[in-house]
Amino acid sequence: MLGWIGAIVLLVVVVPVVVVLLKGVLDAARRVSAAVEQVDAAAKAASADLDAVELLGTTRTQVNQTVGVVANYGGSLDTILDDA
Repeated sequence: MLGWIGAIVLLVVVVPVVVVLLKGVLDAARRVSAAVEQVDAAAKAASADLDAVELLGTTRTQVNQTVGVVANYGGSLDTILDDA
């Protein structure tokens, strides 16, 4: 008789508690999976943005050349205005 009471207590108390705890673990795992997918998308976008970093060296050279041309133009403009 004591064995039957123990089995009933096991079914009524312990099994539902275990099921609730396992459901909590499963829900948490699903939330983590969704968060990982969001982080993955953000990381891919950030990586794509960083691909252009290699062009900064070329851009710096072009900016320096442009500044030199503009400075020469300004000097020529001063000469033209002085003659007028």
